[in-house]
Amino acid sequence: MSEPAIFARGLTRRFGSFTAVDAIDLDVAAGTIFGLLGANGAGKSTTIRMLCGLLTSSNGTARVAGRDINSEPEAVKQRIGYMSQEFSLYRDLTVAENIRFFGGIYGLRGSRLVERTRWAVEMAGLAGRENALTATLSGGWRQRLALGCAILHEPPVLFLDEPTGGVDPVSRRQFWNLINDLAEQGITILVTTHYLDEAEYCNNVSLMHAGRIVAAGTPASLKRDQIPFPVWQVGTPEVTRAAETLGGNPEVLETAIFGQTIHVVCKQKDDLGIAVITGALETAGVPFSSVTRTEPSLEDVFIHVIEAHSTGDFV
Repeated sequence: MSEPAIFARGLTRRFGSFTAVDAIDLDVAAGTIFGLLGANGAGKSTTIRMLCGLLTSSNGTARVAGRDINSEPEAVKQRIGYMSQEFSLYRDLTVAENIRFFGGIYGLRGSRLVERTRWAVEMAGLAGRENALTATLSGGWRQRLALGCAILHEPPVLFLDEPTGGVDPVSRRQFWNLINDLAEQGITILVTTHYLDEAEYCNNVSLMHAGRIVAAGTPASLKRDQIPFPVWQVGTPEVTRAAETLGGNPEVLETAIFGQTIHVVCKQKDDLGIAVITGALETAGVPFSSVTRTEPSLEDVFIHVIEAHSTGDFV
């Protein structure tokens, strides 16, 4: 079998007495989209910095695109692309100047640079705006331009650190269409995101908490295996009050607000769960319109797993 595009065993990074990343394992197959999820401070960015060859690990090993991150960091950097939430662009340069700048960093010259510049402009939808200052572009355009600059040199592995922050939902969707196209071309993509709905686009996902991987699998397997209890969707005009009421019930494990509904995970299965929810809301005088069984979302999984590891209450 071919080597994974990203491979880590026992990868650890300590800063003095603080362990930011604690003995994590990763296996990311070539041409797949891998999501690394976790709250701020979970260790995601430190993990990416190690995998990009920017930070030496304290313990463990990792290989990216066939290169060792500790003994061959420069070789790793040549074989990856990287894009951050800030898009890594120079706003006082034009579109064309940004592309030429990054092309020069990656060693592109002559006809090759011309070819890749044309590709990046077309991919970003910026034909005719090559001389526009990057600062004048919308968030979606800057985002696509930054992606083009990150992969001008056609790296086999791409790291995206919170790439959709600050852009509108339409631009987010367009961006993910581009990511799927890149994966179909064989590029391996590791992405971190705060938008848990975006993780549905990933082939595999790992959840990080306090520097450790606490759950891993496909989005479907995580939803199937991590929450052994039913998830109920409650329609109510008073979502905050309903969540507070049900959150204090000993038969309720978790609650999460989703627009004008809340998701409720109960210890009781089948119709007993409905009885717990309706009884608690009626007793508290909280109005509700419906209580229906629903499939768990990745946000439900995330909340359940993180709370379980925070409290030590594994189910």
